[in-house]
Amino acid sequence: MRTLLTMCCVLISSALFSQNEMTVSSPDGNLKVTVALASGQPVYAVTYHDKPMLENSPLGLTTNEGDFSTNMSFVDSTTGEVDKTYTQAKIKHSFIQYKANTLKCTFSNADKKQISVLFQVSDNDIAFCYELPTWGETLACVVEKEATGYRFPSITTAFLSGMMEPMAGFARTSPSYENGYVADEPMEKTTSPEGYVFPGLFRVGDNGWVLLSETGVRSLYCGSHLSKFTDGLYTVEYPNPKQNNGFGSNGAQLGLPGVTPWRTLTIGATLEPVVETTIPWDVVDPLYEPSQDYKFGRSTWSWIVWQDPSMNYQDQVTYIDLAAAMSYEYILIDAWWDKNIGYEKMEALIRYAESKGVGVFLWYNSNGSFNDAFPTPLHKMNTSIARKHEMKWLRKAGVTGLKVDFLGGDKQETMRLYEDILSDANDYGLMVIFHGATLPRGWARMYPNFVGNEAVLASEMLVFMQHVRNQEAFFAALHPFIRNAVATMEFGGVFLNKFLNKGNKDGQKRLTTDAFQLATGILFQNPVQMFALTPNNLTDAPIFAIDFMKNIPTTWDETRFVDGYPGKYAVVARRNGQQWFVAGVNAEKEAKKLKLQLPMLAGQIVAMYNDNKNKASFMKDAKISENGTLDITIQPNGGFVLVK
Repeated sequence: MRTLLTMCCVLISSALFSQNEMTVSSPDGNLKVTVALASGQPVYAVTYHDKPMLENSPLGLTTNEGDFSTNMSFVDSTTGEVDKTYTQAKIKHSFIQYKANTLKCTFSNADKKQISVLFQVSDNDIAFCYELPTWGETLACVVEKEATGYRFPSITTAFLSGMMEPMAGFARTSPSYENGYVADEPMEKTTSPEGYVFPGLFRVGDNGWVLLSETGVRSLYCGSHLSKFTDGLYTVEYPNPKQNNGFGSNGAQLGLPGVTPWRTLTIGATLEPVVETTIPWDVVDPLYEPSQDYKFGRSTWSWIVWQDPSMNYQDQVTYIDLAAAMSYEYILIDAWWDKNIGYEKMEALIRYAESKGVGVFLWYNSNGSFNDAFPTPLHKMNTSIARKHEMKWLRKAGVTGLKVDFLGGDKQETMRLYEDILSDANDYGLMVIFHGATLPRGWARMYPNFVGNEAVLASEMLVFMQHVRNQEAFFAALHPFIRNAVATMEFGGVFLNKFLNKGNKDGQKRLTTDAFQLATGILFQNPVQMFALTPNNLTDAPIFAIDFMKNIPTTWDETRFVDGYPGKYAVVARRNGQQWFVAGVNAEKEAKKLKLQLPMLAGQIVAMYNDNKNKASFMKDAKISENGTLDITIQPNGGFVLVK
């Protein structure tokens, strides 16, 4: 019945498209966007290789200066091209060439006020935003909500993570993008009350895949998310008003002329364009110059396994020594350092780290008034005066970067805080990672000193929750296709302890293999990675695993999809300089036998890290055939890495 109704809607809308219909196609002609008016409602539809990927979906905004979603009239349209090249060391490719065709459609509302929608369509990506001009003497407005929607064909299934309830969880710090996922879920069942976070992945039957997200969100706008599935449609929703303890607008305060963030769609017949997309960074530019050349790399981190009791001087010396033994660039010293070590002794500890060639990241609580997070240092990052006073000391003491925690929510108030911290930190030569945070939307390019967000059900939940340990492989087989496809992801993983605690003897048993853990160090991409290694791993972990981790890169020149299906298994290849790493994990209950296509390694001998039938990890040489294929078996909860 629903299919028949959908067909009727499409036929009715198609008839209305006959007037003022506008189209734009990708440079290769395979991806096409059609924009039109349907009874005064701006709508758009998307096809790929002439197959429907989005049916007629609404466009428009509602502001305090007028409604721009209904009773609209067509004014005009213009077309153009974008041809852009840039380099970016922090994302999945280091050199990017972006070519797109553009379509700008201008509409007017019942009050004759105009608004435009700008589409940029490259071979596998669509980005669009709204442009708001000045309206007479009106130079400011509040965008209250969007009509923007996504109407998928009925054959579509969804891979989504629910938006967390506001002011819940630890110390009322949610939402922080730390929920699990549904995979291959019928759209009718995706009815989470708070909606779903970006990005969201959709399989449109045999037609292909669509990855939805947004980019370019900064202090000038709020972050948004997907609504629950209602009346055949997902829509763009702004933050729940209860976020940030109810303070701050859930819309966007916008100066005119102004633009909204970009809505992005990555579309392909296979998952290759999804894994390899750079659209989150293609349509944004750096907001300021770096104050210095920031150095990315690897870090030790005592808190993840040794927890709060490790926040003492001697344990941090031990972890500095671990970083030096691993030739790592950094150590992260986490919460309570100010109470348990103190500022004066911290300066001595930083000097010790410097003597070992190790830089220091320090943890901070972001909070001052918007949740109940109590770990210290507290009240140091939430105001400009306190922040600059602290950063002056950080620079003097020789600190390299910050990890700032507990920024729950997507309101514009919170986005301003992110930007203020980043901008001030750059003035003092500090890199920044955010934890307990939102999805970074283009930030790796926009902010030169930004080096990662958590925004994922990350390593700490493996320590705290059995059900997350049970699903570790499932989530790892999702991230390359969804969360990590659109933004850097500071996961904080690669455990080589058998038990995720200081004793490494019982409790919190790890269910994945050593080779699986090594693989996630390649699968999960972030320019600065805080690895979960412990000092005892130098003697109790396999020597080949430690040697691998001593040489693991964190920046990449090229990323390629090899094989996989979200939530079942994933295989990705990454290149650092001339060296290739191919990593895979298996989340299914049975061993996975694959014939990998690896043309970049044809005829070469590679180091292979893998698991035997007993889940024992090993390393040996393997020969890639002359035609670039390799037969490999991945054990359940296991993984592999190839290195050349």
